[in-house]
Amino acid sequence: MRKMTGKEFSEQVEFFDTVAQTNWLSGLHQALKDKSGTWEKKDVLDVGCGTGRLLLKGAKEAASLTGIDLSEGMIKKARKLEALQPGKASTTFIVGDAYALPFVDRTFDISISTLVMFLLPEPEKGIKEMARVTKSNGISILLNPTPKMDPVAAEEYANAQALEGFEKESFLKWSNVSPRRHRFESGQLSELLYEHGASYIHQEKALGDLALLTKIVWN
Repeated sequence: MRKMTGKEFSEQVEFFDTVAQTNWLSGLHQALKDKSGTWEKKDVLDVGCGTGRLLLKGAKEAASLTGIDLSEGMIKKARKLEALQPGKASTTFIVGDAYALPFVDRTFDISISTLVMFLLPEPEKGIKEMARVTKSNGISILLNPTPKMDPVAAEEYANAQALEGFEKESFLKWSNVSPRRHRFESGQLSELLYEHGASYIHQEKALGDLALLTKIVWN
């Protein structure tokens, strides 16, 4: 499996930013944020932040927000969006790699990653880095596709939910990518997380049973 480049994502900044504003993905973003608990006075990291729309939901409550993405184009867009909706949180967007996060150990209270780990050829490297930079008893939230996510199942879900236009188009595009990357069973992912220092894991299905929302508390 080939690791995708920042340039590949930079060529699709507007597409991904529009996807982040769809009902299906923005709804997942909100669910993910809710599962992570309060961001009040917390230091929050988003690994693979894209254009920063999820992270910026906490601009009025967090102590600090840090977004990192492999794509320079995504980071430029995130900085522009942040300038349009400033909050009290100290906000930083930087270009970087999920395999080598440029932070010291135990920096963040909360770390999140949405539809990123499944894209990595070696997701265990990204998970290990998230565990390293998250504080003891800190929380991480992941969103990934399950093995049931494929174009046929996605089409059925989209029709059942009456998704239309770009909402449906973007959802089906994700379903085309998922079978060529990693899809996670809850037990498989739990084993990997415990191996890298999780003390507690809670998982639940989303988008029917096509996605897996995972909450981790670290040792």
